[in-house]
Amino acid sequence: MERLPSTNATDKKQPYVSHQPDATGHIHYSDDEHAMWQALLARQAKQIPNRACPAYLEGLTKLNLSPARIPQLHDIDEVLQATTGWQTAAVPALISFGKFFKLLANKSFPVATFIRRFDDMDYIEEPDIFHEIVGHCPMLTHPAFATFNETYGKLGLNASKEERWFLARLYWFTIEFGLVGKTQDSRRIYGGGILSSPSETVYALSDEPDCRAFDLIDVLRTPYRIDHIQPIYYVIDDLDALFDIVNSDIMGAVKQAMALGLFAPSYSENTC
Repeated sequence: MERLPSTNATDKKQPYVSHQPDATGHIHYSDDEHAMWQALLARQAKQIPNRACPAYLEGLTKLNLSPARIPQLHDIDEVLQATTGWQTAAVPALISFGKFFKLLANKSFPVATFIRRFDDMDYIEEPDIFHEIVGHCPMLTHPAFATFNETYGKLGLNASKEERWFLARLYWFTIEFGLVGKTQDSRRIYGGGILSSPSETVYALSDEPDCRAFDLIDVLRTPYRIDHIQPIYYVIDDLDALFDIVNSDIMGAVKQAMALGLFAPSYSENTC
């Protein structure tokens, strides 16, 4: 999804640039980039057992990711096509809301073809290939998750600019930072923003965050920040609840949320 640029005038870091495929569709990565993939995957592999939901772990097994090399998108596509009919789409580091919605509506998941640098290992605002492939693609093998993304894209295409900002909160608190489980003991992670962050994977299931039962209107009214570990998570009972959300009047709920206005933010600034 579109990310807001940094407002820090002292930020002199080189911007991330996605790699372009060659004539055969192959994307070439450097040894340092493959080493970054290895380090991220190895670190996250220690955190996800008993924290990620079973559907994620099953999807991760299906993808059969190499621990040594960044995967080629066509290899990911083979698995997604065979399970839910989805595929990936190589994109730049930042894309507009419009392009994002259009891709999802056509069952294409955007993947920026760059990987973070070692000095950004713990946190990166832009969604890199590790975030997209390891965070989201395992869940795209699950029918409810895949259908939710497709429906979300179709709704977004026809939404106004203001409605899209409210829809962004729905995506944030489900696909990016969603938890699933009927009880605290059974609670697991399905959100890719959590599952691609080792520190947040541990934090999300601790006693620290405010975990709330999923309520569509509340979700749409809850501000968030993209540059901080989340203080609030919304929890669905099971993944089939995503089907229930899809079958509800989402845009009607958006209009209600717009009329009610946002809740007071958990942070004093930079909320969305």
